[in-house]
Amino acid sequence: MNNRVKAWLDDILRSIDEINDFLPEKRDFFTYQNDLKTKKAVERNIEIIGEAVNRIIKNSDLEIKTVHKIIGTRNRIAHEYDNISDEVIWTIIMKELPVLRAEIFELLGES
Repeated sequence: MNNRVKAWLDDILRSIDEINDFLPEKRDFFTYQNDLKTKKAVERNIEIIGEAVNRIIKNSDLEIKTVHKIIGTRNRIAHEYDNISDEVIWTIIMKELPVLRAEIFELLGES
């Protein structure tokens, strides 16, 4: 694996960890929905994850299975900022990021 791809994988892990750090230990959608700073920080990290995944897909032969909703959300954050659903972001946080994190560790050989 080349250094650029490894750096992008590391960026994904760092962004997932930051999202987890921004959220309180007790996860509550309504608390998240009413915390503008946390929402913006989470959205920015999802944008970073989506961009890193796009770069990996375009510049390597690695296959990342859990990315379609994240890439689509990244595109909405970047280009249709007024069309971001808190529910979609929350689903990504709760269901997709843990799976993506495990997949990235596996790709890095650190499972």
